[in-house]
Amino acid sequence: MTKIVLARVDDRLIHGQVMTAWIQYTGGNHIVIVDDVTAQDDFTKQIMQMAVPAGIKLDIYNVQEAPQKINANQTDKLIILAKTPQVFLQLIQAQVVLPGVIIGGMGANKGRQKVYKNIFMNAAEKQAVQAIGAQGVEVKVQVIPDEKALSIEKVDLN
Repeated sequence: MTKIVLARVDDRLIHGQVMTAWIQYTGGNHIVIVDDVTAQDDFTKQIMQMAVPAGIKLDIYNVQEAPQKINANQTDKLIILAKTPQVFLQLIQAQVVLPGVIIGGMGANKGRQKVYKNIFMNAAEKQAVQAIGAQGVEVKVQVIPDEKALSIEKVDLN
């Protein structure tokens, strides 16, 4: 069975925080980025690969191919990263079993409203988070592992 140790929404994908704190916290040894734009951008993929510590695998898939690739992995401890909660909803709908979804970094941009501290979402993202919860998958806000996780139910998504 596929071992997913972290499913995290972070619009920065790979950055120092993910590389250090979350890998240590989860014991993950294989990062899977699910993002259509990144999967088609060879330059960005090279940059992402350079940011990954030695000994950690990296794969970057588009949303369509990701479910099969994730479910086929029976050996690694996967850290799945996506820029939006919609990606995780699509994975769930494609029969990827997630242990939960952590909302980490969703910065301010046009159309997004502040929902909690430095977490911003637009209407579609809020709907996706609610739909993930409706599928029985726990959603929490947690920027860093040392921070106490906050159930998304305690965040104002209206």
